[in-house]
Amino acid sequence: MTDSAGLPSRADALSLLREYTEKPGLLKHAYAVEAAMRAYAPRYGGDPDSWGLVGLLHDFDYERWPSLEDHPYRGSEILEQKGYPEWFRRAIMSHAPYTGVTRDSDLEKALFACDELCGFLTACALVTPGKSLAEVKVKSVKKKMKAKAFAASVNREDIREGAADLELELDAHIEFCLEALRGIAGELEL
Repeated sequence: MTDSAGLPSRADALSLLREYTEKPGLLKHAYAVEAAMRAYAPRYGGDPDSWGLVGLLHDFDYERWPSLEDHPYRGSEILEQKGYPEWFRRAIMSHAPYTGVTRDSDLEKALFACDELCGFLTACALVTPGKSLAEVKVKSVKKKMKAKAFAASVNREDIREGAADLELELDAHIEFCLEALRGIAGELEL
């Protein structure tokens, strides 16, 4: 089944995600980036369903092929075989700076901006007393960004660069993504 943009349905995308991804943390990351992308789409004149699917599938191949040589290249090949259009695959390729695919469209910029930040916001929520996104504040997120040992695998420069690419103040970008993730807090178990 396809949606109005000619993309497979969300149900089909979820099936693909779950075929390649089993780890709960990676599944939740996919849901988080999907939520942030759906929220940003109207702001940039995009279709929330299409943008959401890009967010949902941006890392679907990562668990199986985490190396720089394979991710997101293998995923892009699979998506092409499944009939996903070039613009969709290009957006996913552009979220990984090492691919050399530039981020030109608002969709591509938003995916890059949301990816690392969603992971960082999840980490911030997990260290609150209630393990809750409701307890996360922008000020505490920015403070934790300065602590190199906290969520050390998250690239802080990518978070800052992503906000700048969207021409947003970092505080505004953090707050916007926090609100999007709070909307699916139950699904994220946060």
